Amino acid sequence: MTALFALATSLLWGLADFGGGLLTRRTPALTVVVVSQSIAAVVLGVIVLATGGWSAAGPQLWFAVAAGLVGPVALLSFYKALALGPMGVVSPLGSLAVAVPIGVGLFLGERPGLVQIAGIAVAVAGVVLAGGPQLRGAPVQRQAILLTLIAAAGFGTVFALIAEASSSVTGLFLALFVQRLTNVFTGGAALALSVRRGAPALPEGGFPWASLPALAFVGLADVAANGTYSVAAQHGPVTVAAVLASLYPVVTALAARGVLRERLRGVQATGAALALVGTVLLATG
Repeated sequence: MTALFALATSLLWGLADFGGGLLTRRTPALTVVVVSQSIAAVVLGVIVLATGGWSAAGPQLWFAVAAGLVGPVALLSFYKALALGPMGVVSPLGSLAVAVPIGVGLFLGERPGLVQIAGIAVAVAGVVLAGGPQLRGAPVQRQAILLTLIAAAGFGTVFALIAEASSSVTGLFLALFVQRLTNVFTGGAALALSVRRGAPALPEGGFPWASLPALAFVGLADVAANGTYSVAAQHGPVTVAAVLASLYPVVTALAARGVLRERLRGVQATGAALALVGTVLLATG
C-alpha cells in the first residue's frame, strides 16, 4: 500500500508541476498559486462539511498550518530559481527535498533493509538525472542556488509535516483543508504586497477564464498528492514513501515529452530508467 500511494503521489505532483509550469508562462506565479489553492480549499471545505471532518480537530492541525505556511514560500522560491536558471541545474537540486523526510524517518528509528537502501540510492540518483543536470554552459547565480536549496528544504519539510497532520481519513480531509486555507492566506498576502510594489497580478488580457479548468486541476492534483503521501507515510516506512513520492520530476519530464514534444536528453532517459529500477527495489525490498 505504501508503494502504491507514494507512486500515486509522484504522478499527481508531476502532473500538477507540469500544469503549473505551463500556466505561469502566461499568468504571474503568485496568481496561479492563490487561485489554484483557493479552488482546492473550496472543494475540501465541501468535503469536510459532508464527512463531518470538524470532529477530527485537534492539536495535530498545527502541523497542517505549518505546512501551509512553508509550502507557498518553497513554491515561490522554486519558481524564482527556475526564472534565474539554468533549469538544468535548478531542477535536479530541487529534488534534494527528499533528504528531509528520509532524515526524519531515520531519526525516528526506521531502518530500511539492504535492498531498500539500494533502492533509495538508485531512485534518488535517477530523480537527479531525470532533471537533466547541466554541467556546462553559463555560470549559475548564487541567488538561484540559494533559492533552490530553500525550496528543497521547504518541500521536504511539507512532506514531513503533512504526514503528521492527521491519523484518520476524516482528519486528513480537515488537515488538507486547513493547509489550503493557510496557503491561500500566505499566498494572498504575498500577492497583495507584490501588487503594492507595482507587479501585475493578472496578464494583460485580464483574468484568464479559459485557464480556470487547468488552474482547478493544478490545485486539486496538488491537494490529492498531499493526501496520498500522508496515507503512504502512515502505512509504511517514511523513508520508502518519501523516495517513491519524490519521483515526480520523472513524470513532469515525460509529460513535457508527450504534450510539448520536448526531447528527453540522454541523461534524462537514464535517470528515468534508474528511477524505475529504484522503485522496483523499494517496492519489493
